[in-house]
Amino acid sequence: MILALLIGNALLACSCQGEPDRAAIAAGRVKPLLECDLKAIGVTYPPKRLLLRAFKTEKRLDVWVGNGTGKLKKFKSYPIVAMSGKTGPKRKEGDRQVPEGIYQIDRFNPKSQFHLSLGISYPNAADKLFADRESPGSDIFIHGSNKSIGCLAMGDPAIEEIYTLARSVSGPISVHIFPWQFTSNETVDTPLWQQLRTIDLDFQLKPRIQKIRVSKVGAYELVSR
Repeated sequence: MILALLIGNALLACSCQGEPDRAAIAAGRVKPLLECDLKAIGVTYPPKRLLLRAFKTEKRLDVWVGNGTGKLKKFKSYPIVAMSGKTGPKRKEGDRQVPEGIYQIDRFNPKSQFHLSLGISYPNAADKLFADRESPGSDIFIHGSNKSIGCLAMGDPAIEEIYTLARSVSGPISVHIFPWQFTSNETVDTPLWQQLRTIDLDFQLKPRIQKIRVSKVGAYELVSR
């Protein structure tokens, strides 16, 4: 009788708690590795600053970190394992495009159907001017798994590291999404790419958290260099 009561109480507790905390389990698994890898580049865990820079053509996500207010250090480059669309910004729901521009992480989803996910602040002020006014699209994420439509799929092992790292940071986290890694001797043929090229090359010269604003006409502008 006592054994049956104990089993019943245990089952009730499990049903009340719901499924295991996926993010906490992932953090327990990857945090020691993150601490070790950060220490190797002279950054303590958790970092105070975090910047994600994605390059669509190269299918790469670079993670930059820092503890102070100065130069950022490159932590890791992760391959983007799945991504739909082509170069060019997202402009409409269902166009399968990954956005291009300057964004923020605006939400964390530890119960994503793609393991874990980080929400991107699309559409931003610039997108709202140029994308379809009625249906610009939404719910763009950096997530796990190896399937994606309009998002950046990183695979489960990588998203566990990226998600845990992002969750540890107390301040805002910027996400810069470029069509490709720009070079100083190339020319580009759209205003958006010209703006993103300026931002990318400026960062290559001096890796830091840049101050970027969106003008009244929807252009990305560096506030200071």
